[in-house]
Amino acid sequence: MPAQLAFRDLTLGYERHPAVHHLDGAVEKGALIAVVGPNGAGKSTLFKGIVGVVKPLSGRVERLGLRRRDIAYLPQLAEIDRTFPITVYDLVAMGLWRQIGLFSGIGRAARERVFAAIAAVGLSGFETRPIGALSGGQMQRVLFARLLLQDAALIVLDEPFNAIDAKTTADLFELVRRWHHEGRTVLAALHDLEMVRTRFPEVLLLAREKVAWGDTAEVLTEQNLQKARRMCEAFDESAGPCRVAAE
Repeated sequence: MPAQLAFRDLTLGYERHPAVHHLDGAVEKGALIAVVGPNGAGKSTLFKGIVGVVKPLSGRVERLGLRRRDIAYLPQLAEIDRTFPITVYDLVAMGLWRQIGLFSGIGRAARERVFAAIAAVGLSGFETRPIGALSGGQMQRVLFARLLLQDAALIVLDEPFNAIDAKTTADLFELVRRWHHEGRTVLAALHDLEMVRTRFPEVLLLAREKVAWGDTAEVLTEQNLQKARRMCEAFDESAGPCRVAAE
């Protein structure tokens, strides 16, 4: 399959301090890839670089044939402001804004799509509930419903199953499997290595640098996992800022 995303000597970071170093590689169209690594390995930073929230310090991300509307991004649940006064229905409906416009009204067909997405994640009857009243698992179901409406070619999931119950994890992974079978590209940052070994055919093991990338069984060896831990532990948080890429 052709590449849909490519990293060319990519370095990402904050205030010129790198969090991901000199990453090279390509993501094939339709791939299902788990991105794993110790805490602080740069997984979230990489995902923010893919969607354009964080700009490269050097190198580049190539989104091959992808428009911004073709990418759907699920941030970590902890990054979502759940005090914002919005209902389940309204949050899910936001998944349509790139298709119908931010200020356009939602017609009958669009409303039916919103209700269908809510039903698909098992939350029928929750439409008028404020998001602040939801459990963590319910909130994650709402965010997956919004992803369904985005109808994206590339789906980027940052810790989608963290701190939610086993039933919710199983239900939401079925949506991931569905997207994969539809030929969409899915990248997911995960900590559960057993889930990765049994459900993801490809893995990028990251420790601020690429440790290994390829077939899951070949990447998730004890030798590679120990190397990733050592690399993260050895990283100097007080290192000076890196050179900014030329404009």
